[in-house]
Amino acid sequence: MSDYPRNMIGYGSKTPIIKWPNNARLALQIVLNYEEGAENNILHGDDSSESFLSEIIGAQPIKGDRNISMESIYEYGSRRGFWRLYDIFTKKFNIPITIFGVAMALKRNNEICEAIKESNFEIACHGWRWIDYQNISKSQEKEHMDLAIKTIEDIFGKKPLGWYTGRCSVNTRDLVIENGGFLYDSDSYSDDLPYWIGTKEKKHLIIPYTLDNNDMRFATNQGFNSGNDFFNYLKDSFDVLYEEGKKSPKMMSVGLHCRLIGRPGRINSLIKFLDYVLNHENVWICKRIDIANHWIKNYANN
Repeated sequence: MSDYPRNMIGYGSKTPIIKWPNNARLALQIVLNYEEGAENNILHGDDSSESFLSEIIGAQPIKGDRNISMESIYEYGSRRGFWRLYDIFTKKFNIPITIFGVAMALKRNNEICEAIKESNFEIACHGWRWIDYQNISKSQEKEHMDLAIKTIEDIFGKKPLGWYTGRCSVNTRDLVIENGGFLYDSDSYSDDLPYWIGTKEKKHLIIPYTLDNNDMRFATNQGFNSGNDFFNYLKDSFDVLYEEGKKSPKMMSVGLHCRLIGRPGRINSLIKFLDYVLNHENVWICKRIDIANHWIKNYANN
């Protein structure tokens, strides 16, 4: 049992009592995934079309050919969905968010990159491609990681400090740590608080992400069927964590995708949730890099 590589205990019964800035009861962090233009496509050198996270639930890859319908669904995210969300976060609410940006996708849309530069958003690296890295060799994954970092630095003038692959491999975290340039990664869904891995001499910070407070469930079986489903789920998650935050502050992540929540029939659920949150006091709405810096400064020994 001592050789088991997973940590099933975490903080256990001794959940640390932490303090967020301004004594917030909850740190709320919103991620917008930008993936459009980096998904599986024979135009990108892949052997089949994309089949994941779209309006075509249960789609199968088309071997050796393009899926024009799937392509247009992804294109909606960059052509319309991003801008609808951008206006909400920069004009309607002025809320800081983190972009999980796939480097190839960002490189295909200069106008979106310029808009992100003008915003108060964080760019965390979401890899070079929006593909499944499970069966990709470590050497190729490293090559993609290096290319992604360089591309984001070329576009935005600085290297990303956060990493999230999503469909990662057993090598991903080792590559992130070996790179040495990241303050955190988010390829974990295992806690409601950040945590350290490694040793005292060589520690690495994990800021967990979410697949349940996530609009991806609009595109999965037994997922959200309407905007009200999404709003109610987010509200229930917020209410529980906010109540716990009286004694034991936590963090809450919300995951969004341009091509999913950016649709007119869904966007009001996000607006309703943000209105709901902003009617509460003692909530710290922040970027993931803000959480990382706060944790590094105040909880280096947790």
